[in-house]
Amino acid sequence: MDDKYVFLDRDGVVNKDPAGWTEHGYVTRWEDFHFLPGVLEAMKELSVSGYRTVIISNQQGVGKGFFTEKALNDLTAEMSRRVEEAGGSIAGVYYCTHTKEENCDCRKPKKGLFRIAQKELGIKGFKGKFYIGDTQRDIQAGKEIGLETILVLSGKASRKDTENWEHKPDHICDDLPEAVQLILDRI
Repeated sequence: MDDKYVFLDRDGVVNKDPAGWTEHGYVTRWEDFHFLPGVLEAMKELSVSGYRTVIISNQQGVGKGFFTEKALNDLTAEMSRRVEEAGGSIAGVYYCTHTKEENCDCRKPKKGLFRIAQKELGIKGFKGKFYIGDTQRDIQAGKEIGLETILVLSGKASRKDTENWEHKPDHICDDLPEAVQLILDRI
């Protein structure tokens, strides 16, 4: 199967969520980007198993003027380089840099970024694919586009938070390595 994809949110899934400890609550420079434990190995396992990884993330700090699109692109290039160095790969990275107030079509939970990725990467459809995120917005976005959703508890949300969510995750895992193992156990 050459159409195996896992979509990932970034902050709180791949790297330490920046809320509460970075200036403005965003990762604005590489020095504030910290891969979460086991993430590089998990991303390598996805690659080795034939999965293509796609990052889908809201980064409204750009729209708010806290950092530039160039800074975001530089940070993304370094993240991708480190993932590749560890034996993994990222097929594509898609960010919404608009503010919530702009009400654009690409800001999750809307489907715009997923549709752009689908077109650019030639993804046949979303059934049988996964979205791993750490917020209610991530789970809603994944559900509405037709992905199987996995909430990881390494970012913003807790298991208890999900009790009041309209869109419930299909699975809850502690972190990305556990979520990847869940996916790989199903092959």
